[in-house]
Formats: sequence, structure tokens, C-alpha cells
Amino acid sequence: MTVKQRTNRKSPGSTNAVPRSDTRNGSERESARSGIRIDWRRIITRMLMMTAIMVAVYFSKANKTVQFAKQDEEIGKKFVEISCSEDYAEELRQFRGCTPRKCGRMVSDSLIKPGEVAALRNIAERGLALGGSSGGASILDLHSGALSQGNAFVNIYKLETSRKIFTGEDFKIYSHVKGKIQHAIADHFGIDKGQLYLTHPTFFSRITSAPPKTIHDEYWHPHVDKETYESFHYTSLLYLTDYGQEFEGGRFVFIDKDSNKTVEPRRGRVSAFTSGSENLHYVEQVTRGTR
Repeated sequence: MTVKQRTNRKSPGSTNAVPRSDTRNGSERESARSGIRIDWRRIITRMLMMTAIMVAVYFSKANKTVQFAKQDEEIGKKFVEISCSEDYAEELRQFRGCTPRKCGRMVSDSLIKPGEVAALRNIAERGLALGGSSGGASILDLHSGALSQGNAFVNIYKLETSRKIFTGEDFKIYSHVKGKIQHAIADHFGIDKGQLYLTHPTFFSRITSAPPKTIHDEYWHPHVDKETYESFHYTSLLYLTDYGQEFEGGRFVFIDKDSNKTVEPRRGRVSAFTSGSENLHYVEQVTRGTR
């Protein structure tokens, strides 16, 4: 995600002194002659303060936080259906049956077994040990081989040290878990699993409290997945660490009009949701530990 700023400012050469004429209107000149002074700075300051208070009140109401999934509760299955955005309208006309018929968000703690979680975490730790972002947000994509390293990315499969780091069993468990999540999404959202395909990026993510070094480290900006990746219809997350125990901050937050809904990471927790603007979201900044 790129944030662009435009700053308008005078050039250094525009500071030449120029005689100024009295540009005040007649009533202002009359007020000055009669000794009456209007403190425009105070009036503008008060108006700005009132505006700031109104904005603060508005956002405090709009950003009320509701816990959608707490870390210390075990959720068999929790699904909330929400109205689909218009993001899929053109695709619905062109590719009937391949786009969401209903939209929403789902959480399940019973889908992935503890042994599978431990195996995936081990794979992630071994791979990320060969790299890691200097800015705190690192990824490892087993499909493309993309690995964060310093302020850039390298292909892990081209590193001399990675030739024996992954085994056939590693890819087997990875594929097995991926298939379980794929089938769960098809079931929860009522679509034909034969029409659901995995698209990249599919990656492990490791986040620490280190300050960002590049734009890739700024993971906390609100965003819509389908705007970033047009082919996305569904997004799924599998957590390998526990919120409040192994790290602080880092909660997943859905931004809704009435309130924000938080998902607290828990080992083995799967969260899935439709990828359009009906699910605007962000991740809180990690303040301690490793997420």
C-alpha cells in the first residue's frame, strides 16, 4: 500500500519584499480607524477547536470496539453474514458461479489440529531464519519463494543455505492444511469447492515491534484485499501464535460503520472473509513479542 502526499509550499526565491497596499475592505478600514479591532486569530482558533471536538466525538462513536473472537475462548464455528459490496458486480456478469453469492466473515478454532499448527510453525521458523525484514514485518511465500531479507526480497529457493531446509513432508502438510481451509471456505460461504482456486500470494507472516524501514513494513493501514489483488474473492488467515501471551498488539480489526470488530489471534484459529470492501480491515501494530 502506497501513501502519497502532496505538499504545497512557496519556493525559496519567492520571498522578495514587495510593498503592500491596504487590501482591507471599507468596513475593515472603518473599524481600524474607529479603534475597534477584531481578533480573527482567536475566532479561527475557537472554530478549529470546536471542529476538532466534533471530529473526536464522531470518531469515538464510530470506532467503538467489539470483540468478535477473543483469544481465551474456543470457537467451534462463528459466521456472520454481511451485505456484499459492489466490488463483484462486473465479475458476476462475466463469471457466474465463480464469485460470492453471500458475503461475511468466519472464525473457527476446530479446523486445524495442534500437530498441524506445530508443523507449520516449524516450517515458518526454519524459512524465516534465512532472512527477515529489518523493519519488523517479514514474509515467506512458499509458492513464489519470496523471502524478506533486510529491506528487500530474495528467492529462498536460490539461496545456497536453503537447499535442504524443506522436506517433502513439509510441503505435504502445507498442502493438506491448505486443502482443509479451502474446503471450509467453500462450505461456510456456500460455493462449489471445485470453483475455488488458490491464488498467490500465500505466505507466512512474522511481525515484531521493530520500527518500519520501508513501505512494506507498514502493515497497519486500513485496506481492502480485493483492491490490492483483483483476483481475490476470499481471504483466509491461520494463526500460529497466541495474542496476549507471545505478543501484544497485533489484533485483526474489521472496520464497520457501527463499530470495529476485533479478532484476537489464537494458535490454530482460522479466520476467513470475503475480500471486497464490505470487509475493510487492518492489523494493529505489534508492541511486544512476535506475531
